[in-house]
Amino acid sequence: MTWSRARLEMFGPLAPYEAGFTEWLVRKGYAPAVVRIHQRRMTHLSHWMGTEKQDIAAFGLATVDAFIAVQDAAGRFRTWRAGSWAELLEYLRFVGTPVADRPNPAMTASDALLARYGNYEATERGLSARTIDRNMRALRPFVESRMSDGRLELEALTAGEVTAFVVDQTRRGPGSVPHLVTALRSLLRYLHVAGITSVGLATAVPTLARWKLAGLPKALPAIQVTGLLASCDPDTEVGQRDTAILTMLSRLGLRIGEVAGLRLQDIDWPNGELAITGKGHRTERLPLPADVGQAIVSYLTGWRPKTGARQVFLCARAPHGPMSRNAVTNVVARAARRAGFGVAHAHRLRHSAATAMLTAGASLAEIGQVLRHQHALTTTIYAKVDIGSLRTIARGWPTSAAAA
Repeated sequence: MTWSRARLEMFGPLAPYEAGFTEWLVRKGYAPAVVRIHQRRMTHLSHWMGTEKQDIAAFGLATVDAFIAVQDAAGRFRTWRAGSWAELLEYLRFVGTPVADRPNPAMTASDALLARYGNYEATERGLSARTIDRNMRALRPFVESRMSDGRLELEALTAGEVTAFVVDQTRRGPGSVPHLVTALRSLLRYLHVAGITSVGLATAVPTLARWKLAGLPKALPAIQVTGLLASCDPDTEVGQRDTAILTMLSRLGLRIGEVAGLRLQDIDWPNGELAITGKGHRTERLPLPADVGQAIVSYLTGWRPKTGARQVFLCARAPHGPMSRNAVTNVVARAARRAGFGVAHAHRLRHSAATAMLTAGASLAEIGQVLRHQHALTTTIYAKVDIGSLRTIARGWPTSAAAA
């Protein structure tokens, strides 16, 4: 078989899908050069499958893994990895061709417990999938520390062992401990409710010395916010999109997940309002400032890719899917680098929005409403940056004359 960069004639079990796959890529917005790359990968994979007498009925992720291993051993296509065929696998599933997943490794006792705990967190406590995943990753070291000879030993768990584990984690990675202790208390309550432990051990988790509202909100000065917006190129799709995102973050103080999840139907143009779905899946309405609306309109009418996706902000590269949370915060990080003032991420613009409202004369209650804080105490941290008001209540330092 000849392995070359020239366009090869398609044969093998994937050949019947070539025309449909090519059309599908074009409809998703891929550039012609990228379409040709996908065609070449598909061609070589199909040739190999034909030579190895592999039928499409047995096609799956294991087939791709085997092809990659053969090419690696021969020193060919070293940049091709399993993700290189993601679009092909998606297309085959789309047209109804079964694509087998990789065989799952045998589930251990710790995996089974964490799966049951995750289901409990979702059904009984209503936590989001992202929060549950984060909790389970934090708890895995603790659960696996209770494994012995393939068995999970939790029935005899003691308060001393719980405390010792947390203390050990503070030495290994103190930065992750605040989240660990919260998740661990939740797991220990579940173990007691499920009858796995005979006594409740949640109170055995040590309390960390943390002072609420001890720090200062790290807001960007107004001149730096202006610099972020000015760094975007208004003559490009990415520049228009990023301008709209930065304007929303800096004016309304939205969270990155709220921006990523904003849909076209969430914008009420006649009434000038946005429906924002935030923490706890609560949907609340916010006013749509004129500058935010203008930035969104500019992106939607002249630059947003034509696609069936309902999210407002899309990835600039094909297949033009919705932006992830990381993609949104990276918009801020890239703009900060372009503007030349170091590292900044999206949550700093939430603080910037609150600080700007405070400077403009808004009350803490009004700021809390815009930021959609559940508790008024959360908003009081911004009182620390209201230097003018603090000066009016500060007591003067006693002088030597006054002391006498």
